[in-house]
Amino acid sequence: MAAIGRIPGMRFLLTIVARVLGLLALLGTLAHYVPSQFSDLPFLPEIVSLAPWYVLIALIALMLALISKRWMTALLSLVCLCAGVSWQVPFFTFDHQLPKRVQQVTSLELPHKDDATARVMTANVYKGRAQAQAIVDAVRDNRVEVLALQETTDSFVERLNEAGITKYLPYSKVASADGKSGNGLWSLTPLGSPARDDVNSSASQMPAGTVNFGEGRQVRFVSVHTTSPSPGQWGQWKRSLDELSAMKSHVHTSYVFMGDFNATYDHAPFRDFLGQRFQDATVSLGHGFTMTWPADKPWIPPFTDIDHIVVDQGIEAGQLKTVSIPGSDHRALVGTIWVRK
Repeated sequence: MAAIGRIPGMRFLLTIVARVLGLLALLGTLAHYVPSQFSDLPFLPEIVSLAPWYVLIALIALMLALISKRWMTALLSLVCLCAGVSWQVPFFTFDHQLPKRVQQVTSLELPHKDDATARVMTANVYKGRAQAQAIVDAVRDNRVEVLALQETTDSFVERLNEAGITKYLPYSKVASADGKSGNGLWSLTPLGSPARDDVNSSASQMPAGTVNFGEGRQVRFVSVHTTSPSPGQWGQWKRSLDELSAMKSHVHTSYVFMGDFNATYDHAPFRDFLGQRFQDATVSLGHGFTMTWPADKPWIPPFTDIDHIVVDQGIEAGQLKTVSIPGSDHRALVGTIWVRK
């Protein structure tokens, strides 16, 4: 490849491309280091959401800089590459597995209501445009016991009922702040103390309910949907994540948060929410990324991980996978949780 750099005019072209990519990698790297209090700067959330891809950009910039012998550009690209790799290492280095007995329980034909495990699923149904039957089929095929949906509508919930959701998950709590788009929870077993909004969120009502896992183990599930960081909404985006972060003060309740957080692990407000208490299931497993958005563009694969299953201390997650839901712009996220004694 070094011979390419000796072709007349090619070295100049490689230099330009290397420098442009190097600057992009530098921009992404610096954006990741912006403190949480400034994370709502215009377009910063969008830039940070692409953090894993800056690793690839930095690698390409490094290779081109070496070929064209632009040593400063190569050094800059190498620094960005090392920084990016260090951020993404947790997604691939842990080797966490649920106990075999837990995995075996979840492989049974029908879920057990009174054990310490459950298959869970979250999906954004794109303002009710998702195929309700596809949601029900995913619940059936994955033996889901707790389901969290975001961007539901009244007509979608009607279609969900017609598709037979109550056959598998007969208990539910749905809430909407504006009467148009809402969020909901569905459960195989009764939802204790159901609430329209446990978070008192300024983004959307986040319904919650408590599920009994037997032997005194109770877990509070919350269907999460924060504000999207679209132009003009960056401040509200951060505020909605900060409101979630305040849930860490509820020390007498064990939580599982599932939903569309509109944030990745690379966003500082999301990491603030996790703190030392909560764990993002994707990161803690170390089995790679679970890209969920966008899912409605055939020519573009999902490239960012904004849907999460977040578990409290004393709860472990595993067996994560994404599921395609026709009509939605998100892939659903399915996993297993185990509530330890």
